[in-house]
Amino acid sequence: MYILQQLANYDQRIFLWCASLCRSRNLPGYTRIISHSGDGYLQVLMPLLIIAIVGHDALPFLKLIVFSFAIERSLYWLLKNNLKRKRPEAALPTFKATISASDEFSFPSGHTSAAFLLAILVSSYIPALSTVMFIWASSVSISRVILGVHFPADIIAGICLGSSVAWLCQ
Repeated sequence: MYILQQLANYDQRIFLWCASLCRSRNLPGYTRIISHSGDGYLQVLMPLLIIAIVGHDALPFLKLIVFSFAIERSLYWLLKNNLKRKRPEAALPTFKATISASDEFSFPSGHTSAAFLLAILVSSYIPALSTVMFIWASSVSISRVILGVHFPADIIAGICLGSSVAWLCQ
């Protein structure tokens, strides 16, 4: 338990450093837009846009997306609701998040997990979009820390979850 507590303390220190650095540069306004882009709309619109462009040849891709997200969302929900890690605002009494989170717990980051899952799947289907997709997924992830709703370890866990599901489902 001591090692886990040390890791949590280190994670909190990194979080507070990131939060203070970003807030001193007035970044949260811009990061709200980036964070909001990871709310799930792109995860629905991107496959539909690909089908509209490619046509029926993209149906296997759509099936892959639906199957992958069903697995990822199930694992995310199980982890989040069983581990029950408090969000920064609840864990750090003097800290106030810039936005309100949609649920109570923070580990893993669902926005991050879904963003990296989508980035990997779209990149494997349309490699030309790889750079854009990974910049977007990384930006969504970082925005969650800047806005104060996730610790850095939540983001790392989200990247691992989304990436693992993507690689296993392909």
